[in-house]
Amino acid sequence: MDYHNDRFKDCSVMVYKGDQLYALLPANVVGDKVISHQGLTYGSFVLQDQSKFYYAFEAFKAMLAFYHAEGLIQLEIKVIPTFYNKMPADELDYFLYKANAQLLKKEVLMIIDYSHKLRFQKNRREGINKALRSNVVLKLDTNFKDFWSDVLIPNLENKHGVKPVHSLEEIELLASRFPNNIKQVNIYKDGKVVAGTTVFLTETTIHPQYVSGNLDKNTHGSLDLAYDFIINKMCDDKRYFDFNISSEANGTKINEGLIFWKESCGARSHTANTFVLKTDCYKTLEIPKT
Repeated sequence: MDYHNDRFKDCSVMVYKGDQLYALLPANVVGDKVISHQGLTYGSFVLQDQSKFYYAFEAFKAMLAFYHAEGLIQLEIKVIPTFYNKMPADELDYFLYKANAQLLKKEVLMIIDYSHKLRFQKNRREGINKALRSNVVLKLDTNFKDFWSDVLIPNLENKHGVKPVHSLEEIELLASRFPNNIKQVNIYKDGKVVAGTTVFLTETTIHPQYVSGNLDKNTHGSLDLAYDFIINKMCDDKRYFDFNISSEANGTKINEGLIFWKESCGARSHTANTFVLKTDCYKTLEIPKT
């Protein structure tokens, strides 16, 4: 996370059992509140593979006690969507229930489960055929610059008045550090990038972090071709495809157009929760044993 350490006041913790790292929480602080790191899409309370339920509970309490001793009153924490986990890991969800944590937001993600994969609907297949007839060319390459500078950044500025969360320099730095986890898929027309996606790959999941196309994307079917490739050709060892959030205003509103488009690719809904709790709850937090 050091590439954007100037944007956040870090307050991450590591919890040890003896001399062994047992759990960690990437986090930053705003005022008297600790926030499950705002510079990470799904950063949360992370446990080692060999963790046991009650030790994990003690690690969670120790984390709250530490933050409380530092004068931090509240913890806002995300729960990692379960499909990113390598194994069952719902401990945090239960700990938050016992801590009387309040649900702050519930966002709707659209995902594809490769064990029950649905076929692209007719309009998406027509878009792919349109791309093939238009003689556009798809490349998995290292050219981040043309997509970011000529397509992504101008589109975000013109449509929404915003910039990408990452800068071009940051995404190139991250890709150089994690070449197996960050890939660039570009669509070319007459030698020029007209659409593309910057894809993040985890052990379980394919996640297009940035997707954009020029004004002719529907005419040429360029984004349909890109999604066909990243969904169907990059999935050999993956279990899920994460289209990202399709809700707005902390999950209180749904972007109907996004939902429809993603469903036409075979995606279905999954929710991601964020909770808030008082750090001093560690004083009375217990899980009775039978």
